[in-house]
Amino acid sequence: MKASRITAAGAVSGIAVLALSAPAFAHVSVQPEGAAAKGGYATVGFKVPNERDNASTTKLEINFPTDHPLASVMPQPVPGWKAEVTKSKLDKPLESHGKQLTEAVTKVTWTADGEGIQPGFFQKFPVSLGALPEDTDQLVFKAIQTYSNKEVVRWIEVPQEGQEEPETPAPVLELSAAEDDAHGASGAKAGDDTEAAAQNAAADSTAASDSGSGDGSDTTARVLGIVGIVVGAAGVAYGVLAGRRRDTGAAA
Repeated sequence: MKASRITAAGAVSGIAVLALSAPAFAHVSVQPEGAAAKGGYATVGFKVPNERDNASTTKLEINFPTDHPLASVMPQPVPGWKAEVTKSKLDKPLESHGKQLTEAVTKVTWTADGEGIQPGFFQKFPVSLGALPEDTDQLVFKAIQTYSNKEVVRWIEVPQEGQEEPETPAPVLELSAAEDDAHGASGAKAGDDTEAAAQNAAADSTAASDSGSGDGSDTTARVLGIVGIVVGAAGVAYGVLAGRRRDTGAAA
């Protein structure tokens, strides 16, 4: 009897712990697909779980950082969702690929065409963006999640290092150290490698051609040598036979 009570109490305690810890991991987050290096370009995915049992997520707003504006932001089409990109004027022009940009994307809004994200499911919203800033270790994207019952959850609290995670934390993209190539160096290296490969291929082709010509010359020389030997042997045989005929005639 006591054992049963202890087991039941343990089960209830476990359920309580799960219920209390659920909000800690079931929130809007952002993760890169591969590396998100400073100064480079990256594809990131905003992961949106449905935290409600009686409503669907029908709208998502992602606000991009204005202190580190991004020159290029392109959302990937998501079936069942319509994406709207909002641009705003920049206080300070942004230089990208030698051009001065006076505006940048400040928000992307996805709206469900159908039922949206059902209870018990999540959805990813991929976005290509860059060039990533070089003077910060992270980017903060404030998100607003809307449910079919008109409930709105604002994931806008910025996590602070050394402190507990806030109740509604904003998605944070951690940036890795800058790579050597960023965008152009890799292309230059690829071009050098391609040129070197082409030169090697040309050298191999020339070597093969030279080798082929050498084989042909050797074959011709051998044939001529054999023909010369045959002709010489035939001449010797003819001379011997002619000499024998002269000796026979003289004896008669």
